[in-house]
Amino acid sequence: MTVEFDPKRELKIAPSILSADFARLGEEIRDVEEQGADWIHVDPMDGHFVPNLTIGPNVVAAIRPHVKTVMDVHLMISPADTYLEAFAKAGSDILTVHAEAGPHLDRSLQAIRSYGCKAGVALNITTPLSVIEYCLDKIDLILVMTINPGFGGQKFTHSVVDKVAAARKMIGDRPIWLEVDGGVSPETAPLCWNAGADVHVAGSAVFNGGTPEDYKRNMDAIRASCA
Repeated sequence: MTVEFDPKRELKIAPSILSADFARLGEEIRDVEEQGADWIHVDPMDGHFVPNLTIGPNVVAAIRPHVKTVMDVHLMISPADTYLEAFAKAGSDILTVHAEAGPHLDRSLQAIRSYGCKAGVALNITTPLSVIEYCLDKIDLILVMTINPGFGGQKFTHSVVDKVAAARKMIGDRPIWLEVDGGVSPETAPLCWNAGADVHVAGSAVFNGGTPEDYKRNMDAIRASCA
């Protein structure tokens, strides 16, 4: 699908399927979308860039028919450039690479856009915003990590809230989404929202409970905390 930036700032919740039941991913995706998810967040990991091994392009392609909203694919792999085309062809709407994962970020962003996807850049906790200063014109999404990438269920890093606010200031009136990922919950989401984040990736905070009713209650709690 084609996803376009809306200049009207609205809270978006992107459940991370890393916390879903992998034996029934299609059903889990349908359930969270029906209960109000705005995007679906997908976390390929390579066991090299991060200490975990998850999914590749074939799984992304397999779940694509089940995603009716936006498939937000966050590549925690290095090198990433070799696989950009495969993940794009698998059906990614937004394809995000880590600034730390390769030496030529500008080139990576150009490649992502050439494959028809929106281009995102993820920044680890200790990576400064200055690394994206000279390629903002090629960025559609900035993902500020609020945990160290690689595993779900980690605690939110409060010191990064100031970084989120600085990223919002850097974005200005550019058509760029600002996303946070890691430890998002009803307690931490308002900190990120008030600092300027639009898109909140939440894994265990959404999928806790295991039923559609739980997913709705969990997402409603995140939304209510930011109201």
